[in-house]
Amino acid sequence: MERVVITGMGVVSPVGSGLDNFWHGITSGESAIGLVEDYDLSEYPTRIAAQVKDFDPSKYLDRREARHMDRFVQFAIAAAEEAWQDAGIDGHFDPDRAGVVVGNGIGGMQTLTEQHQVLLDRGPSRINPFFIPKMIGNIAGGQLAIRYDLRGPNETVVTACASSGNAVGSGLRAIQHGEADVMLVGGTEAALIPLAFAGFCSMRAMSTRNDDPKHASRPFDLERDGFVMGEGAGFLVIESLSHAEKRGADKIYAELAGYGRSSDAYHVVEPHPEGEGAGHAMVRALKDANIKPEEIDYINAHGTSTPKGDIAETLAIKRVFGDHAYRLAVSSTKSSTGHLLGAAGAVELIASVLALKHQTLPPTINLETPDPECDLYYVPNKPEPRRLRAVMSNAFGFGGQNASLIAREI
Repeated sequence: MERVVITGMGVVSPVGSGLDNFWHGITSGESAIGLVEDYDLSEYPTRIAAQVKDFDPSKYLDRREARHMDRFVQFAIAAAEEAWQDAGIDGHFDPDRAGVVVGNGIGGMQTLTEQHQVLLDRGPSRINPFFIPKMIGNIAGGQLAIRYDLRGPNETVVTACASSGNAVGSGLRAIQHGEADVMLVGGTEAALIPLAFAGFCSMRAMSTRNDDPKHASRPFDLERDGFVMGEGAGFLVIESLSHAEKRGADKIYAELAGYGRSSDAYHVVEPHPEGEGAGHAMVRALKDANIKPEEIDYINAHGTSTPKGDIAETLAIKRVFGDHAYRLAVSSTKSSTGHLLGAAGAVELIASVLALKHQTLPPTINLETPDPECDLYYVPNKPEPRRLRAVMSNAFGFGGQNASLIAREI
């Protein structure tokens, strides 16, 4: 079976866009969360989010193209373009053996709500003819295939907050099974609109720390009170090792060595209380990578800052890794970026690969009051140099859908 390597990466995120800015953002000890200013949320229990500021789609698209794309597609184009250029792959691949897999949780929700209002106010004849191709969830994958002439596998994965973790895994399988030599994989999300806030608020899933937004996302802290929505995109170029070597790839970040997926089969929004499904995903990733649990040095946790979720993930890690759970490092970069929903898995895999590159652990910020039920080492508040050889990234979604990915030195 083909070994698969990561040769390009790109990010659009609230803490900074571009790999260098993103890495600085998640190791700076600062949070990108603030009060939402684009909408009047004065009547909402949660009025904070991690927004991508100063995003300019004209850097990647002409004005006409940009008008025909929802913000979630624009983010995908921006992050994918960085990954594509980073890989230096133009002119060095067979289009029929190159594909794309995109993870997205919600799709073009902004376009959907805007056009619904047009329908109510002005009638059906005034609906934008680009309404459907702007908002439909699979359109980012379609746009990327057109942009880079990717004629191989093309799919969109929707598994809530595990979406882009599963998307990366699906691309890995396509190469391992001989369907493709090169895959552009990742995820994108842009759902910071009133309807999404209202929905999550009604579930009481989000932090209400509106008076102190910078400290609202606090995974594994005793005083955590819910997640904070974010937006952004992350994409990776992955290819078979033989293809990367044959074309003389400029760089190889890491081997994408393992992928595991599972279902809790427990509840529509709550994790299994003992993290059984999450544990199964991690075990399957380890088996797929053919490495022992004690070989993992760092886990970028799903770590959403929800009371139940952080405990369940901690229990899962302890069950899978045994005594080694207390020797490895765990952190949640959602403490800085907020929760990027369907884009989280890919963005956090990129954070994990950058940790491997820089031999540095990104911290869990705002970890001030340890929770006795969360008793692992979560890299509190400051980055830490650490010898890293293999890293894991977890992404778990509503509906109990779980993905774990492993990258290692090559």
